[in-house]
Amino acid sequence: MTKRNLTLLIIIIVAILAISFGFSYFFKSSTPAPTTGTQGINFVSQFFPFLKSTAPKTAEPTAPANISGFEKAPIIEASKANMVKVSTMPIAGFGVFMQERFKEASITVTAAPDTATTTTTTKKGKTAPVKPTPPPTEFIPAVRYVDRATGNIYQTLADKIDERNFTTTVIPIVHEAFFGAKGESVVMRYLKTDDKTIETFIGSLPKQILGGDTTTDTEIKGSFLPENISDLSVSPDASKIFYLFKVGDGTVGITSGSLGDKKSQIFNSPFTEWLSQWPNDKMITLTTKPSANVPGYMYAINPDKKDFNKILGGINGLTTLTSPNGKLILYNNNNLSLYIYNVDTKSSSLLGLKTLPEKCVWGKNSDIVYCSVPKFVDQGQYPDDWYQGQVSFSDELWKIEATNNNATMISDPAAVVGGEDMDGTKLALDDGENYLFFVNKKDSYLWKLNLK
Repeated sequence: MTKRNLTLLIIIIVAILAISFGFSYFFKSSTPAPTTGTQGINFVSQFFPFLKSTAPKTAEPTAPANISGFEKAPIIEASKANMVKVSTMPIAGFGVFMQERFKEASITVTAAPDTATTTTTTKKGKTAPVKPTPPPTEFIPAVRYVDRATGNIYQTLADKIDERNFTTTVIPIVHEAFFGAKGESVVMRYLKTDDKTIETFIGSLPKQILGGDTTTDTEIKGSFLPENISDLSVSPDASKIFYLFKVGDGTVGITSGSLGDKKSQIFNSPFTEWLSQWPNDKMITLTTKPSANVPGYMYAINPDKKDFNKILGGINGLTTLTSPNGKLILYNNNNLSLYIYNVDTKSSSLLGLKTLPEKCVWGKNSDIVYCSVPKFVDQGQYPDDWYQGQVSFSDELWKIEATNNNATMISDPAAVVGGEDMDGTKLALDDGENYLFFVNKKDSYLWKLNLK
């Protein structure tokens, strides 16, 4: 064989081998490989497995550094509690009180006695009618609330929601309402037709009939307090009210009975922007109206001594909520970080939650706080943006132990009620602390959470 033919043969053999190898490779690669979770295939690495890619690996995004000083509170697991919408209309305010009702008792059938039991024999041998034994009664929590649109008052028992119209007096578009005298008096605040003047009506409610709703008279009878009252709060036993209104260039503070009687001036100030709270008989607190970029201050008044003492100050966006014993102050700043201030030790503790004291309520023993806490807090001017309705939250309900600052998430309303977001405010507890009531700021409906 010539050299030329040998070379040609070698070329033909190499070509045949190359074609065979290529056909074998492409036929194998047409079969799908098992899924490994990767989105692409590096063909070079299949042929040369010893080569390593120099491209950086994809990693999970990391959260930005926390520069706010906020620390998340420890979460303690809690079971979902039962949550129920109480009102069928937006409300202006509500009050919780104890109501008497007949106990539900099973009926026992017994054989008829041989002698009549409608009379009995006295010591003198005379007969007298037997007084029937009254059915047993019990006191249970009940709630009354004011329809924003009409001013009608409705009520229901806490353990069995059964909304009933309690009064028919019409006061259109009530913006704010309070209840006093154990639910037997009401304060309604609204604008006059000029849309500028604030009217404050205070009235007594019809008497409750055991086993029924009211007498035939369902009208609220009362009178008006001075116009343009800027703030109002109710005493712990709901027997008195405290209100502020402008006189000249300043403000005066008045205490009165729940129906506006027995008035007494206990406070005056050249400063007009105050928010009040009445945590106990010996203490009324006044906090400057908050703004994100303005230092806030808090003071306390003893209504008997009429003194005026500073408690907190120099905190931007300050809002407060005082414990019933007056020794602990729940407060926040303009990034909504929540603190507890101890009046005796003059020290503050960061709770690790972000919310406003207006979205909280103290237990009667001053050791527990229930709060409606936003899941997320976007950047903004607080509390201004929330007050003005520019920001609305989606909340969870939390229980905080004031003695050790442990926090428990007790309910996620959106999960419990099928996705309905809650921006909770005006929180209140019944006397036994079995129920937590709150108003959803998004639509002003009243809700109830069973705590036990």
